[in-house]
This record gives sequence, C-alpha cells and structure tokens, in this order.
Amino acid sequence: MRGGGVPQPFRTMAVAAAVIGGGMMTLSLASSVTIRILKSAAEAKRKKVALPCMVCRGKGFYVCKLCKGNSTIEWSPLSDPLVINPCLCPTCDGNRVQRCLNCLGKGYN
Repeated sequence: MRGGGVPQPFRTMAVAAAVIGGGMMTLSLASSVTIRILKSAAEAKRKKVALPCMVCRGKGFYVCKLCKGNSTIEWSPLSDPLVINPCLCPTCDGNRVQRCLNCLGKGYN
C-alpha cells in the first residue's frame, strides 16, 4: 500500500460490485421496457376489436354526477345550515367531467 490509497482487494470488490449492480439495473430497465411494449401492443389489439363503452358512449368521460357539470357544490359544515357555501366539487376538481368508472377512461370495454 503506497501513498495511503485504497488497498487492491477493496478496489477489486468495489469494481465487481459496480459491474454487478450496473448489470442488474440494465436487466431491470430492459425487462420494464419489454413489458411496456408488449402491454401497449396487446392494448392496441384489444382496442380494435372491443365494443365502445355504453356508459360514456366511447368518450372515456361523462358529466360529473355530484355537481352535475357546475364545478361547485353547496356545502355547510353544520347539520342545520345557517350559511351554505359554494365549494369546488371534490369528485371532478372543478373540471365538470369525471373519468368513466366502467371503462376507466379508455372508451371501450
């Protein structure tokens, strides 16, 4: 050991650990990409032959059922309200539409 450097066995172990860790990361990334590609291909094939969703008529969204498309609801924290406050709809977050729960926003079943 010269000059106070890291001993050779530790350097060898560090290089081996880096190579093994990098290989594992590479395999993980490659498998994730492959699964994503296969999943999107299967989804595209399913979309060609699937029937449109009857609830949202193939759009994937419909008018919010809580606020009825107004983006606000009337709310009061008391059981016997003195004042009713308009609040942003918690279901659609003020967007006036909500994702179809039947087809999960895909537009087909």
